[in-house]
Amino acid sequence: MTRSAIAILIVALGAPLVTAVDAQWLNQPTRGIPRTADGQPNLAAPAPRAPDGHPDLSGLWNKISPKYSRNIAADLKPGEVQPWAEALVQKRKEDLGKDYMNVLCVPLGPAYSTDADSTGAEMMKIVQTPGLILILNTDLTYRQIFLDGRALETAPNPSWMGYSVGHWDGDTLVVESFGFNDRTWLDHDGHPHTEALRMTERYRRRNFGNLELDVTLSDPAVYARPWTVAVRAELAADTEMIEWVCNEKGSELEHWVGKASDERRSEVKVAPEILAKYVGTYEEQPRLWSRTLVPRVVEITLSGGTLFGDMDGRGKTPLAARSETEFSGLYGLGIAFTKADSGETTQLFVKHVSGDYRFARRSR
Repeated sequence: MTRSAIAILIVALGAPLVTAVDAQWLNQPTRGIPRTADGQPNLAAPAPRAPDGHPDLSGLWNKISPKYSRNIAADLKPGEVQPWAEALVQKRKEDLGKDYMNVLCVPLGPAYSTDADSTGAEMMKIVQTPGLILILNTDLTYRQIFLDGRALETAPNPSWMGYSVGHWDGDTLVVESFGFNDRTWLDHDGHPHTEALRMTERYRRRNFGNLELDVTLSDPAVYARPWTVAVRAELAADTEMIEWVCNEKGSELEHWVGKASDERRSEVKVAPEILAKYVGTYEEQPRLWSRTLVPRVVEITLSGGTLFGDMDGRGKTPLAARSETEFSGLYGLGIAFTKADSGETTQLFVKHVSGDYRFARRSR
């Protein structure tokens, strides 16, 4: 169960549930970590080291990758993705992602490394020993990274999580992975991969509270060249990971109906001069989804009489007008613009099931 779902249940069921939630160690102080004078975790303290002298990556981490979680190929140029793969991505978007791994209740496979938003919803727990590192995920899956010197097999039996070996390059952990089956997507948009996919991760614990991860992907059957994406993670101190079981209440796929293009059928016409007033860059204001205080950014552009939205560089997506001020189509979210008394657009709201999130205009 996610934190947002827990919060809704607390409101709905009243105080008795608080005791049950507290029992899940959501507010459990983490022992032995450096703290500031006011008792808060000192995330800027030096990174700890294991008895063997290597940086100790152990801990509970909030992954933050809003750009690449949605669109792993955001930095690739046109033509660097095979046409058949581009067509498959568009089909998966049109089908509203109904075959996404979390919908079908199967593991994410290679996407675990980059699957994270600014919500902090995708945690991982790293357990480090001299010869083996374990990465535990909230959906009860796990990865084994062997540090005992073994080599990857050249023709492994394809599996959901693949096979991983690692070694230290100075203070950087380098992980090589291979042997993934081709039944998973690389991102929420639906970029595919084949069983030839190879993945190289480089983990660096910059300080006590910040972990940097570069992920290089190579799959010549789909992509013209290897490319690298950057993910970061922040230590989740004074809390614990809560399990999330995908099919605990059934998938209810019978309710997953419609197409992405359906919203265009009820689209209303808005004058170009009105649309032009919305063009600009908007930055998220408190309250932030992210516990890391990193604001999301939405860029609104206008082309051919259609507004486009791009959040955190994930890629432009067309917005369908519901009225002169409200639009849909931002990765399944809605947008509403508000104006000052002068008529100038000053902010937008990203409309989500958990509430409306305010973004102030930064520039045009």
